Amino acid sequence: MPPTAGADPRPLTDEPLCIDLLNTRWIDAAGRHDLLDSLDGLATWLAGPLVARALGDAAVPVDHATLERLLQARTALDRAIANPRHPDADAVDALNAVLAHGYRGHRLTPDGPDTFVEVEAPSWLPAWRAAEDYLRLLADRPERIRSCTNSECILHFYDVSKNGTRRWCSMAGCGNRAKAQRHYARQKKA
Repeated sequence: MPPTAGADPRPLTDEPLCIDLLNTRWIDAAGRHDLLDSLDGLATWLAGPLVARALGDAAVPVDHATLERLLQARTALDRAIANPRHPDADAVDALNAVLAHGYRGHRLTPDGPDTFVEVEAPSWLPAWRAAEDYLRLLADRPERIRSCTNSECILHFYDVSKNGTRRWCSMAGCGNRAKAQRHYARQKKA
């Protein structure tokens, strides 16, 4: 049964799967939020288009086991993303602990080569896919995995800009606030 979900309230949702999982926590004018603080939030995250594409037609239960495993993956990613190029031993161990619950296999079918994902239990699939996605980003361009430079923001992003100089989670939010603060400081100085 596919998850039933409400509207996704998060301010940033178009990032790669591993970063999207990290961005299930955010801060706004109303305070700190955590989408994964309930099974309803889990259902919302699982029903998102990005997650649905990553999971394909797999039946993932909306239960406490899935939630617990996602939180384990999010904690591991949080540790690893602090220093993507040179993660500490604890970060490596935490991410590998999630990855140990599944693998990607290859086989030949009558239609040609095929790859598949095998996990210990369906509840491990979202966590494992997020950890695997992080490895993909590390292999591609680890220097483009970033935290928003707004000191009051906890969101992350993968910089796909042409010149690789993106600094904020969003130009409309944190970027606009930073520009307004600089303008105010210039006006006050003058």
